[in-house]
Amino acid sequence: MSAFRCDLHIHSCLSPCGDDEMTPGSIAGMAKLNGLQIVALTDHNACGNCESFAAMAEQYGIVPVAGMELTTSEDVHLLSLFRSTADAAIFAAEVEKRRIRIPNRPEIFGRQLLIGPDDEPVGEEPHLLVNATTLSLEEAAQLVWNCRGAAIPAHIDREANGILSVLGELPDQPDFPVVEVRDPNRIPTLEQEHPILRGKRKIVSSDAHRLWEIADPGFMIELPCPANASAQTVRDHLIDYLTGK
Repeated sequence: MSAFRCDLHIHSCLSPCGDDEMTPGSIAGMAKLNGLQIVALTDHNACGNCESFAAMAEQYGIVPVAGMELTTSEDVHLLSLFRSTADAAIFAAEVEKRRIRIPNRPEIFGRQLLIGPDDEPVGEEPHLLVNATTLSLEEAAQLVWNCRGAAIPAHIDREANGILSVLGELPDQPDFPVVEVRDPNRIPTLEQEHPILRGKRKIVSSDAHRLWEIADPGFMIELPCPANASAQTVRDHLIDYLTGK
C-alpha cells in the first residue's frame, strides 16, 4: 500500500467560473508546488481540456485523472472520474447529446477557454456549460459506470447543487460508495443527520476555480500499488477505490 496526496476536483479556464489563469499547465505546476501526486481536472459538463492537462501533468510527474463535474437534470453536481482520457472523451460525447444549448455570455458568466498542447487558448466553447443537462441522476451515474468511471456526489456539504440540499437525502439507488465533502469537520454532523453516510467513503477536494485554491497538502488516499507505479496503474487502483472495490 502507498499513500497518495490527491485533489480530485479542479476546474480549468474551460469552466466559466474558472479564472482564465487556470490553464492545464498552470494547474499542473501549482499542484506540483503543493506536493500533490494525483490531480483530476473536472470542468462543468465538458472534458475539452483533459487531454492537454494529461500531457502537462505527466511533465510534472503528476498522475492526471480526466473527469467532469456533471450537472444532472435535478441540478445535482456529480463528480465523474475516468481511467483514461479516451473513456472521458466517450462520456463527454454522450453528455454533449444531453446538454441544453444556451449561448454563453462571457461578460456575465466568464469565458470558456479551450487550451491546446502549448498551454495557449485555441478556441472557446460557445454554449454555457454550467446549466443542467437532461440526464437524471440515475442516468448520469449509469453512464459514468458504463464508461468505466467513478460517479461521486460532489460537495454534499454545500447548499448549492449538493445532493443533500437538492434531494433532502442520499438515495439508496443509485448506490454511491463514495461522496465528496469540502469541509471534513462537517462529516460527524452530516453522518448524524444522514445515517446512510456512515457506510460511505469520503473524499475531500478543493473544487478549485483559482490557482491559490488548489488543495495544499491534499487528501490522502491509500492504494494497493507502489508509489512509483505507472500513471495508468495508479488511476486504475484509484477508480477501483472510488467505486467501492
